[in-house]
Amino acid sequence: MKLTIVEYPDKRLKERSKAVEKFDSELHRLLDAMYDMMIKSNGIGLAAVQVGHAKQVLILNIPDDNDGQPIDNLIEMINPTIIQASGETTYQEGCLSVPSFYEDVNRYEKIAVTYQDRNSIAKTIEADGLLSIAIQHEIDHLKGILFIDKLSYSRRKKFEKEYKRVQKEKKISKE
Repeated sequence: MKLTIVEYPDKRLKERSKAVEKFDSELHRLLDAMYDMMIKSNGIGLAAVQVGHAKQVLILNIPDDNDGQPIDNLIEMINPTIIQASGETTYQEGCLSVPSFYEDVNRYEKIAVTYQDRNSIAKTIEADGLLSIAIQHEIDHLKGILFIDKLSYSRRKKFEKEYKRVQKEKKISKE
């Protein structure tokens, strides 16, 4: 399965993802292809909507102490729901769908999430730190929310201006 990253301002990123009901080989192929795409793109998380599939599917692989991302550390979440959240933290986030831009975003410090794995087995995970932030970021994607949507009005205007400038420069360099 060949995937490409959908980039802002593509309207597909605003689409709300649908719950997964069939846990079949097609879902497994999507998950495997998403992992390959995420690693190839130097990401730590990826939602299916970011590769053009509006399904409640996300993957995460937080780098270990050696900055490696072994497949053993991969977390696949289908139909995730945050059931508990506490505290507050700010983290400078980036996104494969909004390349080269990073902004401080406020998130919950700790969360608990229920989800299903690729075989439809129900699971719960408690997370804090970067894992908590990454899960919240990817779940937002499933709701059609980008990290830039969480910026204040003035920071969003500044982002839009900078994004247009960078896109213009990319276009000129391709000509």
